[in-house]
Amino acid sequence: MLMRTKYLFPYKSRFWGLFFILAHILVMHIWRTRFHDDADRELHGIPNSPVLFNPGHLFFIATSLLVLIGLFLIAFSKEKVEDEQIGQLRLDSLRWAIYFYYLTLVLSIVFTNGIDYIDILRLNTWAPLLFFIIRFRWVIFRLNRSLV
Repeated sequence: MLMRTKYLFPYKSRFWGLFFILAHILVMHIWRTRFHDDADRELHGIPNSPVLFNPGHLFFIATSLLVLIGLFLIAFSKEKVEDEQIGQLRLDSLRWAIYFYYLTLVLSIVFTNGIDYIDILRLNTWAPLLFFIIRFRWVIFRLNRSLV
């Protein structure tokens, strides 16, 4: 069973995803150099004000969405040549990403608590997509290298 390509984004969506991730990195760098410790406190769920949607929390939401949308676009955009073998590699990489996700989730539930647990759960929101992208690109790289 192969992944259907009609559910994938166009090839150029990958570049938009890369743009969103680079924008996130730039914005996070500016935020951290400007606000220092206050930014770290707010990003780790320790708000300086009792308001639910304080600027630090809104910033966290915005930058998290940038990363998630960027990774999603990179992970699920078509290749230039999308054939059955690429579909099978994509499906296999997705399977390994799910294995990785549940392994890290189980380990984080068993071995952490408190604020560390919350940080690991935040990490688990984007780590499966990142693992999928890395593994998929690595398998394609190895495939292309073996053809030469």
